[in-house]
Amino acid sequence: MAALIAGGRVAPGKVCVAEIAEEKRALLNARHGVNVAGDAAEVPDAASVVFLCVKPQDLDAVLARIAGRVTDAHLLVSVAAGKRLAGLERLLPRGRVARVMPNLAALVGQSMSVFCLGRRAAPDDRAVLTELLSCFGRALELPETQFDAVTALSGSGPAFFAFFMQAVAEAGARLGLAPADAGLLSVQTMLGAAVLLARGELNAQALIEAVSSRKGTTVAGREVLEHSDLKDLVYRTLEAAARRSAELSG
Repeated sequence: MAALIAGGRVAPGKVCVAEIAEEKRALLNARHGVNVAGDAAEVPDAASVVFLCVKPQDLDAVLARIAGRVTDAHLLVSVAAGKRLAGLERLLPRGRVARVMPNLAALVGQSMSVFCLGRRAAPDDRAVLTELLSCFGRALELPETQFDAVTALSGSGPAFFAFFMQAVAEAGARLGLAPADAGLLSVQTMLGAAVLLARGELNAQALIEAVSSRKGTTVAGREVLEHSDLKDLVYRTLEAAARRSAELSG
């Protein structure tokens, strides 16, 4: 919401946020200038695009609350993990639906948001959703059948990358760096590598080779990595997350 407003895509006065906690409603209104409501049923009357940003276990109740106000003019966008398009369409007799898996980096405008559209999608829903999601990062459309893998890789991914970065920082501290210095070095190094790769001039293997000098320090470290089971460990990590995503969807 903040990114949509900050990017100029939506004026605050055109946004209505439903929030059951009175103190949070007041904070949202004061901080962002948006309209607020204590009842989710008020939102479809105020907006043609409705983002469903609730916990998966709360989604069915919210949909039951708003279903009577939803018309064919509405696009409803669910970010609830594990809630499939067919279930959304079953609970919403009218309206078009979409499913999105963003990630925590939306807080800094760097989310990777993957979306899929329901059977009733209108011709321009794809462009509208891509534009909205691009306000807080990158957007990509993929089949819903791939969403368990998406959830594991980009949905849970920030935690996994942070875990590795934390391990690198701890290793630096074991080698004699002050913990704060090791933390800064690991964060900035990961950020720099990500920016280099995001520009598209280098792929991952090319970056690896660019840092590796013959008989140098990087090669010495790579020999340890390449003879470890790191790749299998990463696969098993994502496979466990994807399996849990499938269980939640069940």
